Amino acid sequence: QVQLVESGGGLVQVGGSLRLSCTASGSVSSLNIMAWYRQAPGKQRELVATITSVRITNYADSVKGRFTISRDNVKKMVYLQMNSLKPEDTAVYYCNYKGYSEAWGQGTQVIVSS
Repeated sequence: QVQLVESGGGLVQVGGSLRLSCTASGSVSSLNIMAWYRQAPGKQRELVATITSVRITNYADSVKGRFTISRDNVKKMVYLQMNSLKPEDTAVYYCNYKGYSEAWGQGTQVIVSS
């Protein structure tokens, strides 16, 4: 099994930046896709960004040009650099792992205040 722990959420003003981190532990396969999802109050969970083991990335249209996903395969970590934050980015952000199994983190709250 794989366990994920997120960190880095918090309260930030509009236009500010935050960097989320996710640490994976357990039976992490060398080939995997890591992703960030988010869920705003009253809304469905949505995909924010993905990154493969060879660092191919994909982003939701709503965050393109503002968010950057990256990873450190040695440290088994994935990051989400969030710039130019907007109130609509307010959500709980979840780290996701897909390899031979799937795992979710517990989530980290991001609040963008205007």
